[in-house]
Amino acid sequence: MTVWDDLVGQERVRAQLAAAARDADALVTSDSLGERSPDASKMTHAWLFTGPPGSGGPTAARAFAAALQCVSPDRALGGEPGCGFCDGCHTALIGTHADVQVIRTDLLSIGVKQTRELVRRAQLSPAVGRWQVIIVEDADRLTEGAGNVILKAVEEPAPRTVWMLCAPSLEDVLPTIRSRCRHLTLRTPPVAAVADVLIRRDGIEPAVAAAAARATQGHIGRARRLATDERARARRATVLKLPLRVDDVGGCLKAAQELIDAAAEDAKQVADETDVKETDELKAALGASQGGRMPRGTAGAMKDLEDRQKRRKTRTQRDSLDLALSDLTGFYRDVLALQLGSEIAIANEDVRDALDRIVRSSTPERTLRRIEAVVACRAALEANVAPLLAVESMTMALRAG
Repeated sequence: MTVWDDLVGQERVRAQLAAAARDADALVTSDSLGERSPDASKMTHAWLFTGPPGSGGPTAARAFAAALQCVSPDRALGGEPGCGFCDGCHTALIGTHADVQVIRTDLLSIGVKQTRELVRRAQLSPAVGRWQVIIVEDADRLTEGAGNVILKAVEEPAPRTVWMLCAPSLEDVLPTIRSRCRHLTLRTPPVAAVADVLIRRDGIEPAVAAAAARATQGHIGRARRLATDERARARRATVLKLPLRVDDVGGCLKAAQELIDAAAEDAKQVADETDVKETDELKAALGASQGGRMPRGTAGAMKDLEDRQKRRKTRTQRDSLDLALSDLTGFYRDVLALQLGSEIAIANEDVRDALDRIVRSSTPERTLRRIEAVVACRAALEANVAPLLAVESMTMALRAG
């Protein structure tokens, strides 16, 4: 199994990265001999991976990082970088390689303080590997100040440092940064390819894998969660009942409140799993007494942790709502396909009865307006509109059609 095996349905990107990894080898070899290799043109110091959610941008970045750090003995015999078995590949893929730094956030943004530490690290020579690799999985969450800090590092890179940024689209990254990166666009993986990887890598039953891949329309992470988490399946079933519950104003308001409550419950579950552990660990590190009494001068550290946990809870709730709205969009997309007689595959075949009811009681024009209402709700949430207000407005629009 090579490092590229988890890069599902991205043959073109895989070929480009494999070629760059080979040229990176040539570059390292030529540098060690005091020469400059003419074959190093496909390798560059900054990469930008863009694609729809679930297309695998972070997976591609990790696979490329592993190929750059590959130390397989087969390479001396002409083997390709990225064997997947050597220490360099293995540690890069699981996140323990000393020269591969992966930055992701469970908060709403990545700030200047965190990026300054990244830039400092980027100036260092590799400790054990061939390259110093910095992967920013949520480059679209960089604040403007943080983006400007990274820009300086990308403009004047260290000789053996590679930056890899992941974002949904080019517009989510500062123009000055994207103009200095090599851009790779990933596509939504085919449903069959996602089902195959769930069966092969996660041991999921073929029927369950196929249903999850079809329901999520090629989003690998969501498909895996849907196939393995009973709570995720229950939440999705609740969301897909919403179009049948907006016949009157009372139903609209009740459905909106339940959607908000479900997102809040998701955030609470994450908090229950992590907040207590983080708080206990910080108290122990700060030298709390046996009775829980904190030493003088530590209140600021505790307050910083509480603020971070609050911001994480806010993002978790927004992400949960966004996932529900994505499912709702998929439902109305299926309705529109049936109304227009399209031959495309139906994503929500498991709720075909509900789809047929909406198809019979509506028109394509009303369905399009409902899709626009869901999109408008997502935009309102991005603009920090109060979640309950945004969702109530959406459910009323769904009722009106």
